[in-house]
Order: sequence, then C-alpha cells, then structure tokens
Amino acid sequence: EQQGEDTVDTQTDTETLCVNTNKNAAKNIAAGKKFTWTDLTEAELWYGMVWYYIGITLYMGVLKLPKMRDFWCVNSIFHVQYPSEVMTRDRFLTITWNIHMSDPAEHTRNDRKKGTTDYDCLHRLRPLYDSLRVACKAVYHPQQNLSVDERMVSTKARVALNQYIKSKPTKWGIKLFVLSDNTGYTVDFNIYTGRSTLVTGKGLLFDAVMALINKNYLGTGYHIYCDNFYTSPALFHHLHDLGFGACGTFRDSRVGVPKTKLNALTKKSPRGTIRWIREGPLIFIKWMDTREVSVCSTLHSAFSGDTVKRMCKAEGQHRAIEVPVPSAVKDYNRFMGGADLSDQLIGSYSSWRKSRKWYVTVLHHCIDIAVTNSYLVSKELCGRLEQRPMTHQDFQERLVAELCGVSSQSGTKSYQHIPVAIVEGASGQNKATKGHRKCRLCGKCTPFKCEACKVALCLKGLIFKTD
Repeated sequence: EQQGEDTVDTQTDTETLCVNTNKNAAKNIAAGKKFTWTDLTEAELWYGMVWYYIGITLYMGVLKLPKMRDFWCVNSIFHVQYPSEVMTRDRFLTITWNIHMSDPAEHTRNDRKKGTTDYDCLHRLRPLYDSLRVACKAVYHPQQNLSVDERMVSTKARVALNQYIKSKPTKWGIKLFVLSDNTGYTVDFNIYTGRSTLVTGKGLLFDAVMALINKNYLGTGYHIYCDNFYTSPALFHHLHDLGFGACGTFRDSRVGVPKTKLNALTKKSPRGTIRWIREGPLIFIKWMDTREVSVCSTLHSAFSGDTVKRMCKAEGQHRAIEVPVPSAVKDYNRFMGGADLSDQLIGSYSSWRKSRKWYVTVLHHCIDIAVTNSYLVSKELCGRLEQRPMTHQDFQERLVAELCGVSSQSGTKSYQHIPVAIVEGASGQNKATKGHRKCRLCGKCTPFKCEACKVALCLKGLIFKTD
C-alpha cells in the first residue's frame, strides 16, 4: 500500500513538471525563439521523455565529458553510444532549455508582489521543493544522531538568493540549511531566502534550526549536533524543553555563554586539561588539545574517562600517549560529519551543470538529493536483509537503466560499418516516407544507413566509409 501511495505522489509531481515545461516552451516560441518542440504528454510519463531526460542527466553525472553536446558527438574518439539510443540530442537540449517546475503564467503575478510579505522568491521552484521535502521525511525514519549544517549549491546567477561564503569550498552559490543523520541521509533542508522574519525574535540561526526540527515528525529523544555557527544557550534550552538533546562547539561571544575567567585555560595549559561550568541542563566544557576546544552540551557529563591518542614530546622524543578527552568532544567528532558525508555522496556523481537559470541548478541538486537518499535507503535495507549492498556507482548505473527503460546488463553492442535498411519491411507509401532518408554525404535519397554510425548513407557513401 505504501508503495502504491508513493507511486501516485511521484506521478503527480511528474505531471506537474510536464505541464509547466510545455507551457514554458509555448511561451518561448510565442516570444520568437526558434526550436522544434513536441509536448511532453501524459503517455510519456512512465518510461518516456521525462524519465529519459532525468536518466541521461544522471548518466552524465557518472560519465564526465567537457560539453553536453559531446555525448552525441559521432566523429570523436570519445564517442559514447548510449545517450543517442535513448534520446536525440535536439530533444534533450530543447527539454533543458524549457524545463520548468512552476506555472510560467504565475510568475508575472508573483513578481508584482516583490517587496511585500506575499512575494515568494522560490516561486519558480516551489512545487518540486515542497514535494521533495515531504518525500525525504516520508520514506525513511532517521537514526538518533542528527546534524545541522549549511550546504552551498554552486551558481553565479544574478539572483538575490546568491551568497558568498569565504570558508566554504564552494564560495558562490545558493545556501541551504540541511538536517542529516550520521549515514548522510538528507532528512530535511531549507533554502536560505534572507533575514528571518519569524515572530520568535531569537535570530536567523535559531529559526533556521527550529525550522528543520519538527517534533510532530521526529517525536523526541533525538540528539542534535551543530557547529559554533548555530550553537547558543537559547537554542539548546529550547531543544531541551522539547525533548531533544543538543551538542555543539560554541563561541565565547554568544549571548548567555559564561564570561568568567576563573580557573580558565591558558596557552600554557597541558594537553588534555579540562574545565567546565554547568548552568541547569547546559554544560560548557573547555578542553586543551593543540588549541582550546569549546563545547556546549545537554547530553554529556564533563568527563567520563574517555581518552584519545595524541603525539606528544616527552623526554626529548615524540611518542603517542593517551590524553583525557570529554565525551562531548568525542561524540561531536563522530556524529557531526553527517552533513559533510551527505555533501560528499551528492558530489560524487552529481548531475549539476552550469546554467544561467538558478532554479535549473537547484532542480538538478534536488535530483541529486533524491538519488543519494535512495541509495542510502537501499544500502540500509540490504544491511537489514544481510545482503551485500551495491556500490554507489553500481546503484547509479542501475537507476539510469531503469529510468531509461533498458536492461542494465545490456553491455556494448558490436556494430560494423555495413548497410542496413532504415525501416525493415516498409512498403507502398511507407517505403517512400519512412524508409528513405537523405544521404549524409551526397544528399541523395537512400533506403540504407550505416549500422555503426546510425546515419543515412547511400551505397557509395557506405563503400567510402568502409574503406
């Protein structure tokens, strides 16, 4: 029953994508842009052009070529055969130019509201954005330890959503606040649209975390890990009141952090030195490693006997020694990496390509989130069934084959440069209209094509090709 419900939801989303893409193509043709367009119809929804298009974009994520057109290039040593068998180059490019998630007719009405509270800056992305967030939470119940972090979707499009973060590997792009568990599964995400206008009055970062922590969905008992960008006593107190544990590094300048210097760490404090202050459910811990580490937690005690190996100089020699470490630091290093793991998995076989349209860039990122989450769910199910899971690449290859309606074990066909009929068994009027094409070399009408190159050639052209 659940599988049937998921199918219905997915089909509805695909219909929306088809309808709005057709409307956008009609709008562009009316504006004078010249291209050949055939509507994406409901008959094509399953194993049709929409799924073929997504399948080829994922194929491009696994097999990298410099330009999109190179996947259909015949006269090249880097020629690949698969994309041309699924979809023509022109059809793929026209879908890329016109793909749209929202109704183009609504854009003008929404743009008139710019500067008011009713304006939706994510209008062009809204249908898929909302649907994917629901799907991420519907098909998988996350593990206990969750992490909150930001993610950048690379784009330099001229849009107000674009951000610059110097410390990130991707410095320019659209920022997302992401909630993920320690497997790398993206549980939920929000696109940063500007300064928070919520009535809490506790700041953007407080609101960003609380927008991801949905008690109605998660329940209680989860452990939330975050870095010093988000950590604040107000946030941790609120999470504790809701039944969530929290742990994260903190900045001394945060409001509510104890300012006392009594018995504080100094630069000369030996490695492994621990200091802490408890205020109600919150404990503020400082630990000396190569530098001072500050952690706040509602989950841990100050020290529970944990140690970690560090290289230290003793008696003139460097050797590994056991250094005391707070359990909060140890768990933070263990569970905070969920968002980074998610970024790594998404980036491994990303379908992202440069685009002037920011919403197309985010569309491809949404596709990558869905595919990566699907792989992690598959991996989890294989573990429960005590089966060996597929590798990430194997999963991607099989998914591409399923979306394009072909066998994943088809392999590479062996072709020779020999003449074959363009249409087998053509007769009468069909013989003239469907069974003949113009020769690629001389332009004369011919019923033959080259089996290897898949282009129409007369017999003279085929002889030249063979030679």
